[in-house]
Amino acid sequence: MPEAAGSGARVLVVDDDPSVTASLSLLLKQHGYAPQVAASPAEATARLRDEPVDLVLQDMNFSRSTTGEEGLALLSELRAIQPDLPIVLVTAWGSIPLAVQGVKAGAADFVSKPWVNAQILQTVETALGLAAAKARGPEPPADRADLDARYDLAGLIGADPKFLRVLELAGRVCATDASILITGESGTGKERLAEAIHRNSRRRGGPFVKVNLGGISSTLFESEMFGHVRGAYTDARQDRRGRFEVAHRGTILLDEIGELDSSSQVKLLRVLQDRTYEVLGSSETRTVDARILSATNRDLPAMVAGGQFREDLLYRLNLIVLRMPALRERPADVAPLALHFLDQSSRTHGRAPLALAPDALHWLRAQAWPGNVRQLRQVIERAVLVLDGERLDASHLRALEELGAERERAVALPHPGAMTLDEIERAMIERALRQFDGNLTRAAEALGVSRTALYRRLQKHGLESR
Repeated sequence: MPEAAGSGARVLVVDDDPSVTASLSLLLKQHGYAPQVAASPAEATARLRDEPVDLVLQDMNFSRSTTGEEGLALLSELRAIQPDLPIVLVTAWGSIPLAVQGVKAGAADFVSKPWVNAQILQTVETALGLAAAKARGPEPPADRADLDARYDLAGLIGADPKFLRVLELAGRVCATDASILITGESGTGKERLAEAIHRNSRRRGGPFVKVNLGGISSTLFESEMFGHVRGAYTDARQDRRGRFEVAHRGTILLDEIGELDSSSQVKLLRVLQDRTYEVLGSSETRTVDARILSATNRDLPAMVAGGQFREDLLYRLNLIVLRMPALRERPADVAPLALHFLDQSSRTHGRAPLALAPDALHWLRAQAWPGNVRQLRQVIERAVLVLDGERLDASHLRALEELGAERERAVALPHPGAMTLDEIERAMIERALRQFDGNLTRAAEALGVSRTALYRRLQKHGLESR
């Protein structure tokens, strides 16, 4: 983790256990903070009325009762005295649902006991950084030139106000270690935004590791994420580094987080909460030192309501939420994107620069683009590959669209004897994966099988989810 710099920030530690307040005070003082201590809710509110502080580390229980009612009441009182005060809750692992209630009530974050010192420091620094960004107030509407001067936004093309607001907020929080959830439809550029956040962070010198959680079965989750030692299971013939270890001192992107099954959600939550894990087949505990970014095209709050996604995991991931707008929401960006992809594809395929006719631009702007930026890029690249001339016009694009429609009609059921059942099954799976952009859950639903059954068929045919 990058070195924490307390800069004399005043931190009020509220806990009725003297050993807890003493150890946290010493830790904070060693890292440049100015700690203060309160042993009860009454003392905490009295101190805050006398003098404002920059952050509070607050326990949730102050009596034999473990309901957390006192902690929630204190949280409400402290926020009433100092409304913008960042408050980090400290609670036992078994009381995490209580901490989630606290976050809903306005707490900045929560950590569990027993804590890891590096985790406490990172949480405090992140909460202070986000509070400082918020205190600066709303920024004036940014223009693209200003954002490009401040941040490295290579690969993120466009100047629509909705898009610029996302880039501006990403830029403001990239310097912190805050966990960020990037949402948006398939093809909107979530991965590119995650890469940009990493490039503009203090961890830019470390690795950027992307994990497609939709392509990892529950049986392989621990091995993939935490690694394994030789002999951990039958086929473990050598040691393997897990994705978290590979991402050490860098950033890890948990892509398709909404596809994670319930058992894997629990394992991931434990790691994100404690910042520790054990390599499969080993009892050695290791520490996670990576910034957590996640991305999904699913509606996670709706999944929480339906019991498909853990609420406590959601609150571990979405300290900041960035929603990438669909391409139909930013029509002015179609032209610069098309020109960018035209130039890029021409270079890739060794062609002289191609011109884009005005009627082609008009045709492109009129499309719905359900596949968003990715679909636009694919259309332009196909046009570059098949075009003979030096100018791309609307007639070429319409011809490509009709060719694609004919190809779709041509993949109807083949004549008996033309393909085996295995070949038909493989072809249908490939088509479903293309249609749903590698999303295993949606492809499985379309094919009428369970996600697990689809994964077995992927292994059978040697296919990947993307």
